[in-house]
Amino acid sequence: MRIALFTETFLPKIDGIVTRLCQTIDYLQRSGDQVMVFSPNGGIEEYKGAEIYGANGIPLPLYPELKLAFPTPTIGKKLEIFKPDLIHVVNPAFLGLGGIYFSKSKNIPLVASYHTHLPQYLKHYGLGSLEGLLWKFLKLAHNQAQLNLCTSTAMVKALENQGIQRVKLWQKGVDTEMFQPGLASNKMRSYLSEGHPNDSLLLYVGRVSSEKQIDKIKPILEAIPNTRLAIVGNGPNREALKVHFSGTKTHFVGYLQGLELVSAFASADAFIFPSSTETLGLVLLESMAAGCPVIAANSGGIPDIVTDKINGYLFDPDDPNGAIVATKRLLENKTEREQVQKNARKEAEKWAWPMATNQLRNYYKTVINSKL
Repeated sequence: MRIALFTETFLPKIDGIVTRLCQTIDYLQRSGDQVMVFSPNGGIEEYKGAEIYGANGIPLPLYPELKLAFPTPTIGKKLEIFKPDLIHVVNPAFLGLGGIYFSKSKNIPLVASYHTHLPQYLKHYGLGSLEGLLWKFLKLAHNQAQLNLCTSTAMVKALENQGIQRVKLWQKGVDTEMFQPGLASNKMRSYLSEGHPNDSLLLYVGRVSSEKQIDKIKPILEAIPNTRLAIVGNGPNREALKVHFSGTKTHFVGYLQGLELVSAFASADAFIFPSSTETLGLVLLESMAAGCPVIAANSGGIPDIVTDKINGYLFDPDDPNGAIVATKRLLENKTEREQVQKNARKEAEKWAWPMATNQLRNYYKTVINSKL
């Protein structure tokens, strides 16, 4: 198959969406398929044998790391040369609208996928009044596709409740060969804890932005003595959070990649994830694979991954003491924590990337053969 992939975010940006796309491209190419990626220009022209066409864009005002790129006639010419069997648009917003247009104008089958719960993000940027309008736009865009994919059962239901049609689940995946508990190190723990490896160490990995609700971790640090927080990642809310966490034992680490990132997961006592707007939370699976117990909000797609007190800990995001109680339980009960770690690793091992990509390939084939 020849797949044209339109995405609003790609390398060198690092997040859960990009991770999924990179793994997908890798396994599609290995399977003999050919992929061409259309994304905002990041200076990358090839990935795992797939050609990358970078469209010029401008930084998003609320999130400068993201670029708004718009479709151009050049993209149409590139598609004519590539001759895709199918177009897949990821989070259609700007560039993705071009994918939808070219799908219709060139009579190419279309798949769309939903990875970011944008309507829920709006309230964190003071734009909650626009939620209804955004859902109308998403419904109009997604209903152009022969198939819409979501990465959790909660998001499947959310889209169906908004009138979006032909919605299926795209199963989760994680690199269990890379993310291993055995990569824990005293050196990394000392680095994350700023030289205090004997303190309890909480870890956050992900975008440092308003919708991630990282500020809600502060009461945990205040309630539990000798507890430290390492925040791995970057984003538009970093400076505001530095002020917010002033006076606490918080280390803003910045980006980590590859084995350093795996070591960070494996070296921490717990991964804390307060976001209530996740479509899935791929980073949770990475943490679990690395043997780092998860404490997360019982919201969105997270319950698809975490089963409370079995392979992690869930808390009510509306309960101000919920995360504190869950964290205390994890830190104070060593025997239970060790069992949760083992269960978390077993859960992660069920979800290797090749299985997720095989499922996607079958979806593609069905759409191409017009059986939906």
